[in-house]
Amino acid sequence: MKIRMLGTGSAFAKKFNNNNALIETDGGVLLVDCGVTAPRALYDLGKTFNDIDAVLISHIHADHVGGLEELAFQMKFRFKRKPILYIADNLRHILWEHSLRGGLEQDGNNALEDYFDVRPLTPGVATELLPGLRAELIPTRHIPNKFSYSFLFNGEFFYSADMVFSPELLTHLVRERGVKIIFHDCQLRSPGLVHADLASLLTLPEDIQQITYLMHYDDDQPEYVGRTGLMRFVEQGKVYAIRNGTVVPA
Repeated sequence: MKIRMLGTGSAFAKKFNNNNALIETDGGVLLVDCGVTAPRALYDLGKTFNDIDAVLISHIHADHVGGLEELAFQMKFRFKRKPILYIADNLRHILWEHSLRGGLEQDGNNALEDYFDVRPLTPGVATELLPGLRAELIPTRHIPNKFSYSFLFNGEFFYSADMVFSPELLTHLVRERGVKIIFHDCQLRSPGLVHADLASLLTLPEDIQQITYLMHYDDDQPEYVGRTGLMRFVEQGKVYAIRNGTVVPA
């Protein structure tokens, strides 16, 4: 498995793109979230939406779904195919009615399924998204009273979407479920109200810090290089290979 962060920025970062990723396996390419900056980030890499086999959505915020309207239009009218859309079943209606319907509804296209091959996911059930790539939705707390999910890939790679500091969950995933790699969103300044902040993440046990990579950070990230304990920053645009529970530059 290889992962390339199209962006590593927070929702309001300007130096960094939205925190979206491409995961590549021998079986295809998965886009993890599709925020406002995703179309341009793909363009800058010399890629188009047609290079993507499937999209996986974590929750309904613009930095995670704001690029889906362009993706839908391009795939339908330019590339003439429906991309696979993986999304928690309880987010399907919300995504269409509250995020996409205003722009996409036209000429008989009145539902999410008119643009996407929608494949609902059930939290807690590992599902093969592409050959060689399984994902399990993990419910995580972000905005009160709104559904949000993080992802467990192939049983060993935990990728947080946006989540508050949850040390019990992280400890459970590492100690009891065998997670070997964590890509975690990180608000650098405290307090972290809807994201884990750096000060809180620095209280994690050393063995968990050693496998944790930080993303979804603000534009002042350069000021924090060397101040993250045993954790490291994920770099925007860099390709990482995940092999046998370790992360290495590809």
